Amino acid sequence: MTFTVHVKNGPIITSDVPITGKAVLAESRPDGSDSIVAWRVNRYLRTLDWVIDDTAEVEFIDTTTFEGREVYRRSLSFLLVLAWRKGLGKDIILRHSIGEGYYWESASGPVTAEDLETAKETMADLIARDLPFIRKVVSLDKAKTVFTRQGNEEVARLFQWCALDPVELYRCMDLYGYYYAPLAPSTSYLKLYDLKILGPGLVLQFPTISHPASIPPFRATKKLSAVFLDYARWLEVMGLRTMDSLHKKIADGKALELILISEAFHARNLGNIATEISSRKTVKVVPIAGPSGSGKTTLSERLKIQLQVSGKNPITLAMDNYFVDREQTPRDERGEFDFEVLEALDIGLLKDHIHRLLGGEEVVTPLFDFIEGRKKAGKTVRLGPDDILIMEGIHGLNDEIVDIIPKEQRYGIFVSPLTGVNLDDRNRTSTTDSRLLRRLVRDSRTRGHSAEATLLLWPKVIRGAMKFIFPYQMKADIMFNSSLPYELSVLRAYVDPILHTVPEESPVYGEAQRLLFMLKFIPMIPSEDIPNNSILREFIDGTCFSI
Repeated sequence: MTFTVHVKNGPIITSDVPITGKAVLAESRPDGSDSIVAWRVNRYLRTLDWVIDDTAEVEFIDTTTFEGREVYRRSLSFLLVLAWRKGLGKDIILRHSIGEGYYWESASGPVTAEDLETAKETMADLIARDLPFIRKVVSLDKAKTVFTRQGNEEVARLFQWCALDPVELYRCMDLYGYYYAPLAPSTSYLKLYDLKILGPGLVLQFPTISHPASIPPFRATKKLSAVFLDYARWLEVMGLRTMDSLHKKIADGKALELILISEAFHARNLGNIATEISSRKTVKVVPIAGPSGSGKTTLSERLKIQLQVSGKNPITLAMDNYFVDREQTPRDERGEFDFEVLEALDIGLLKDHIHRLLGGEEVVTPLFDFIEGRKKAGKTVRLGPDDILIMEGIHGLNDEIVDIIPKEQRYGIFVSPLTGVNLDDRNRTSTTDSRLLRRLVRDSRTRGHSAEATLLLWPKVIRGAMKFIFPYQMKADIMFNSSLPYELSVLRAYVDPILHTVPEESPVYGEAQRLLFMLKFIPMIPSEDIPNNSILREFIDGTCFSI
């Protein structure tokens, strides 16, 4: 049977035999084909080895896109695991992301300089050999057997928890991997990477949004590393190493205990921050910054209470109220409003208010009406001798703002869900996905935004965060990890029906399906027992704060 393949922004190809993505790519020869790592077939992300035998609409995915970068990172992670086994005879475990890279630890102990060089040499050899990542679909019982034999029992148990049958695996040489989404066709696609020792482990670096064709400079700080290590130790104490252990804890009836301990961990860290701020007698302003979906507003309100316990009189100031009127909002290259850039704020007014407040003057702060798109008069504020201004917003640590505050008078906090419970030893739960799921729920509930609208906007939000927010985290005196180990289990029930509303013809349909598939591996927890001051309440509703 003759069928046609409609390539987006490319030719229409006719074939009377089944055809793979690599064959279509070779025939259509699009610009930048060297960076293409996958393709979308009828809006579903597929490996380039995927075979089609009927009329289809296809789109090639390269590493300049978010999806393409994830394909590259997954494939590179598999390559590192393979190289570690072949070169060193050991296993290596993915812990979390850090400094635009992935942090790994060897299962046999601290990584040495010799280990690193051996891994680099082995990876280079495997890339030169152009070894294929072979996709295999096997039964559940077969998949469990394969991973148990490899020593990956937690993956085998996760298949069982989710009743996933059949299972889509990838094999390279004699090693099997499960990566929840497509990989690149072979090792030769993975030429850009670097390895660096960090603490007892190593960091795997790869191209990013800001450096799509090179490896970015490594920027992880000791403060950021300390947050990850503290959180990792805490998860180990709780027995939460991977999603398999979370499933077991919930199945054993310990969901409420998990919620209470998680919230107590947040409360402890906030109490420590409040104590530190109170001990610095000259601090007058606490700027809080973080990307969208990080929980800045709830954090500022909870910190306010903790500071009151310490004898201070804190006043909160939301920087979102300083947006310029809608008609003055900058537009991006596509002519759409860009709320991520610093110029979306009335910086002149904000700086004037900060300067006057530090001088003891009274100011009338604005209140932004998001429906009308303009500022109105808000609350009147004056800072007394024991008052502290808590100022939160995505640009809270931007040089343009914090540099007008004398260093001894400020204490900066950077907040983000920095890490969580990994799916298994080789697949992390993306913190970007965590923020996206939080925002999908909140946007649907408070702004009436469809899941499609939020997903369409999300790439712009991520680009803005990488350009305007994360570079300034170095200005923070402390990092706050707003992750909650149980949050994906709660968000699943809220976000699942929202994602199902994305129409099949939407350009973000594939992204919605990816998120839905990832959520299949997350156990569910009802929200009734979540405290009303939890950061998660900012997104799912029921918060005790006026947000």
